[in-house]
Amino acid sequence: MQLDLQMNLLTSIAVSIIFATLAALVAREFRQPLILGYIFGGILLGREMGFGIISDEASIDLISEIGLILLLFMIGLEINLSKLLDAGRRVALTGTAQFFGAVFLGFLFLWLFPLVSNENPFNPFYLALGLASSSTMIVVKLLHDKYELDSFAGRITLAILIVQDIWSIVFLAIQPNLLQPSFIPVLSSFLTGAGLLSLAFLISKFLLPRLFHSVAKAPELMLITSISWCFLVSGTANAIGLSKEMGALVAGLSIAAFPYSLDVVAKITGIRDFFITLFFVSLGLKAPAVTLPLLGIVLAATSFVVISRFITVLPLFHSNVGLRASLITALNLSQVSEFSLVIVSLGLAYGHIGQEVVSIVTLSLIVGSILSTYLILYSEQIVSSIIRWTRGRETRTEAPADATPPGIQKEIVLLGFFKEASSFLFKINHEMPSLKERIFVIDFNPQTLEILKKNGVACVYGDIAHPETLRHAGIGGAKVVLSTIPDTFLKGTTNSRLLKQIRTLSPQSAVIVTSETLREARRFYEEGADYVFLPRLLYARHLFEIVQTQLLEGLDTLRDRQIADISDRPADAFTKNQPQDL
Repeated sequence: MQLDLQMNLLTSIAVSIIFATLAALVAREFRQPLILGYIFGGILLGREMGFGIISDEASIDLISEIGLILLLFMIGLEINLSKLLDAGRRVALTGTAQFFGAVFLGFLFLWLFPLVSNENPFNPFYLALGLASSSTMIVVKLLHDKYELDSFAGRITLAILIVQDIWSIVFLAIQPNLLQPSFIPVLSSFLTGAGLLSLAFLISKFLLPRLFHSVAKAPELMLITSISWCFLVSGTANAIGLSKEMGALVAGLSIAAFPYSLDVVAKITGIRDFFITLFFVSLGLKAPAVTLPLLGIVLAATSFVVISRFITVLPLFHSNVGLRASLITALNLSQVSEFSLVIVSLGLAYGHIGQEVVSIVTLSLIVGSILSTYLILYSEQIVSSIIRWTRGRETRTEAPADATPPGIQKEIVLLGFFKEASSFLFKINHEMPSLKERIFVIDFNPQTLEILKKNGVACVYGDIAHPETLRHAGIGGAKVVLSTIPDTFLKGTTNSRLLKQIRTLSPQSAVIVTSETLREARRFYEEGADYVFLPRLLYARHLFEIVQTQLLEGLDTLRDRQIADISDRPADAFTKNQPQDL
């Protein structure tokens, strides 16, 4: 019996992954978000509109719950609260006003045009809340593909998404007690959530830094340690009466500000994607048969989502950022959030709402995501047409859509920090100190990063062997990317792989890699390197100059110059094996 259960589970997972892959390939061919392919794969496997292949939906639900926990853990990691503070109080307040304005419009819309039965008071409440949130996952993916995530409108969009996610987190904290809407249970649930958040942040402040610091030199331990923290907080939340999903969010939020969060996000992406695929397949399995009345409701809800974004965004942001940025932001937000699917799915599990609301939100996400793909893809053309139509009404000078984002300018990126890179920074520090402000270092040695920060060099913890690390670090705008570490000392990657990854992530960057052999250097040039750093040739050239100097005039002057040069450098070390050059 147990063997049959295991085979049924494995078969269900295998069939789900195969159908999700095939449907995602079709979605990719038509330039649609892959999430739609996953859901459509589940629809094909379901009983209502598909072939009825999956019979053990409970097994898929169990696996997809793991994916849901990892998804919310990732969302928590991405929601660095310091980003919201950096965006400023005005953006936080206007973002909050936009979210609750959308919820109010939802109630008003559902009162004038009821899409669901009002017999259950939670139905319009959940639907209004679900239609008010926009998709962080879809928007960030589409803007990243368009290289507009760091644009002026892109930063405003991201700030609003962060605010929406925070209010969704607040709702998740009180959601389990909505059936008992008295003040005491709701307050108790809220205080319990606040207590868990406070405890997690205290542990992350005083204990976790030491733990993460101790495993930082072993990147493979970083992943398993982070996932363990996720499931520990998630299980604790479940034990004290909160949702496991809420615990996963808290776990992510508590370590989002760590210097290691970028590396955790990069490494967990592959595991998350596997489980998330099953999560969206399970949503497709639950999708009802599409009837004309249901389709009409979904089209009405999708239209409302688009209109509500313009109504809530333009009045709040127009006077501060201008018409163009406000219109682009409204277009960016014109879809339903995957967070809404989480909320209504949990609402169904708690018995707050019926399947009808889940069906409307699920299908609205599908339809809205298809529409949003084109709205974001052609946002500039759409906005230009609107502005031409309203020409003469906009008198305020527009903030450019591609304004340079504030903060670190990653013009010169060093992948890894070895002896040569250390000497390079020392040279810059003495010859051209202003250039140091334009340098950005990615390395996974915490001691090295501490020294770099003390010396005013921008840096981040990350394993350069993982492509997602480079993408999340944002090297796309760099003018120069350098790998000064030869393959002998690189772990998990090679200069050739780094060269290909950089060419994909940042095709306009000048790429400098390091080679130990002439044959390898020639291959790097064939693969597109802008310059190959060959230490053996530099040694040979320098030794020749030394010998030539000795033969012509002696080494006294050259020796005195070198002694003076090395005497200026401190003797402390970055690590046990690396000399301190800064």
